[in-house]
Amino acid sequence: MGDVLQYTVSGLTVGVIYALVAIGYNVIYNVTEIINFAQGEFVMLGGLCAVFFVGTLQIPIPVAFFASILVVGVTGFVMERFVIRRARDVSVLSLIIITIAISIMLKGTAMFWWGKDPYSLPPFTSGNPIMIGGAAIQRQALWIVGISMVVVICLTAFFQRSVYGKAMLACADNPNAARMVGIPVRQMVLLSFVLSGAVGAAAGVIITPLSLMEYDRGAMLGLKGFGAAALGGLGQFHGALAAGALLGLAESFCAGYLSSGYKDAVALVLLLLALFFKPEGLFGSKEAAGLKKF
Repeated sequence: MGDVLQYTVSGLTVGVIYALVAIGYNVIYNVTEIINFAQGEFVMLGGLCAVFFVGTLQIPIPVAFFASILVVGVTGFVMERFVIRRARDVSVLSLIIITIAISIMLKGTAMFWWGKDPYSLPPFTSGNPIMIGGAAIQRQALWIVGISMVVVICLTAFFQRSVYGKAMLACADNPNAARMVGIPVRQMVLLSFVLSGAVGAAAGVIITPLSLMEYDRGAMLGLKGFGAAALGGLGQFHGALAAGALLGLAESFCAGYLSSGYKDAVALVLLLLALFFKPEGLFGSKEAAGLKKF
């Protein structure tokens, strides 16, 4: 039972990380209904920027956390303003290729700046792991779960309750009608990329103390985050959280009882099953299964 509890704790911790990446996908999808495959690189940049601020500039971790969010948010701003906006009239496939190209560029830039070595951060709270029922819970894992819950609650309230959030959803549903009622569609799309970069950066900073961060971590994180987003239902924040937890638990138990060599294939298998049998996701609607350009 101690092993089961340990696998459960580890799986939920990893799953929440995937959920945060999926939430970044959903922020942009909720406004533009396109998929940003550079989301994993946002996570990678957030972690490495925090490493630079803490290790090189000797900035306290709380300040480095928000500084990293600012830097990656500006990266999302530049990406939308100078690349996506200029290509807004192309097909969905072209937009996907553009985001993939941007992800490759960001990865190359990170390799040039930080090199190929992995980096780590000190945990937000020092101390020995908390022992519960034979399972060791890292203190950083509590920060990961707590910050992730705050992000989910804030974004859900933002899109469902605030005027700006509803305006962003209207841009995805019918951009022409949104323009007719005075909603600045371009500004809403720009805001979505900034928010997506900020969420990705937050994910990167909080996971770096628990697992090493390097220039090529974004690709796998982005792939598994997309699997969580598709499995939970594109555009659904609570669905991303549930699907991320499911993926994390599946990986953890697969690594514990079968082999750690198979754990990376779990996300792909679950994603394929979802696409075959429930393409709209566990919490999504039928309309969310089709991708439209904005």
